[in-house]
Amino acid sequence: MSNWNSITPEELTKNPFQLIGKDWGLVTAGTAEKINTMTISWGGLGIMWGKPVAYVFIRPQRYTKKFIDENETFSLSFYNDSYRSMLSFMGSHSGKDVDKIKEMKLTPEFDDNTPFFKEADTVLCLRKMYEQELTKEGFLDNSCIDKWYADNDYHVMYVCEITKVLTK
Repeated sequence: MSNWNSITPEELTKNPFQLIGKDWGLVTAGTAEKINTMTISWGGLGIMWGKPVAYVFIRPQRYTKKFIDENETFSLSFYNDSYRSMLSFMGSHSGKDVDKIKEMKLTPEFDDNTPFFKEADTVLCLRKMYEQELTKEGFLDNSCIDKWYADNDYHVMYVCEITKVLTK
């Protein structure tokens, strides 16, 4: 793993609203034999149970969810603006149908067993701590259901400890 510096989550200076909501990123899970990735634009960073955490939301039908469920760790990685079309492609194609990583010429790297891509400029290595499916009954604002869940495909929320932050 060349060109990477390890910092603590508290040393991360990037704005999470910009990073996740505007710039987007990739959530990546799997093993050296088989990994999958998809674009994320929802989620959050914060403190839970005395630990720095990321809140990650994945719809049940997404192919990447299988990889997240089968592994203890996964990553969130973020890229500079020159990768915007790659992020768009990764969010609009399924790994079931096309080898997105090969198609976009991304280079997998691993920190311990956590996959991410060499082309990123910031990587959050995550360890799953909690999993919960969102439900219709949990919504206090029903307009969210109408706008985002017409197909009743409620996200699964993962609360994950940020175990390492890698930057270039």
